[in-house]
Amino acid sequence: MLNRTDTIASLGKGLRVLECFGADHPRRSIAEVAEATGLDRATARRCLLTLFELGYAAYDGKYFTLTPRVLRLGTGALAALPLPQIVQPWLDQLSEQIGQSCSVSILDETEIVYIARAAQRRVMSIGLMPGSRLPAHCTSMGRVLLAALPEPAARAIIEASDLSPRTRHSRTDPAEIMAEIARVRAAGHALVDQEVELGLRALAVPVLDVHRRVVAALNVGMAAVHGDPAAVLAAYLPALQRVQDGLRRVLR
Repeated sequence: MLNRTDTIASLGKGLRVLECFGADHPRRSIAEVAEATGLDRATARRCLLTLFELGYAAYDGKYFTLTPRVLRLGTGALAALPLPQIVQPWLDQLSEQIGQSCSVSILDETEIVYIARAAQRRVMSIGLMPGSRLPAHCTSMGRVLLAALPEPAARAIIEASDLSPRTRHSRTDPAEIMAEIARVRAAGHALVDQEVELGLRALAVPVLDVHRRVVAALNVGMAAVHGDPAAVLAAYLPALQRVQDGLRRVLR
């Protein structure tokens, strides 16, 4: 347990300010940042002006936006992780073999973070790349990663998530989502049919290390052209499982 004197409170506040920006809120005023972070307006203002002074934010007199300099933080962290470097050749080969986009992600609180991707064609309306984030509860990789957790831990994440529907197919009842996670845990894979975006299906399996610990999730995304979603299992699950087996032998 760290003492309060061992940490820098102002750094923590600055990181909270950085984290309140995202795809849904690319620009924010001082008042909006204060509300989103729980900081008082004076503290939010100092944090924002510091980010502006250091080149991490732009300011038009009312709204702040993050600058590309922020990418140094995320890309540096991704580059330091060995997992993306290990899985990328496997993703590239798999994507070429099945003709679909494939990704690997890890869990970060209520979201998944993409750490590697091999794209064949753009199926989603948004571009996905390493560092992209999506809600865990409604994504195939998210459900695989949640299924690997003890049930109380998975339930706590679901209860902390924003369950607003993204499409008419989205599950929004926590009990129903937990039941689906239980099915994923039993089956060893997750199939999501148009819950993230209309016209998109995705199939995921866990990425295991040599000790059979779940370290990430691997998925394939495709257009929802098959009449029966179960056809996706026959078409793509064996290929995903072959990569799963290969990675398990090399991940220490």
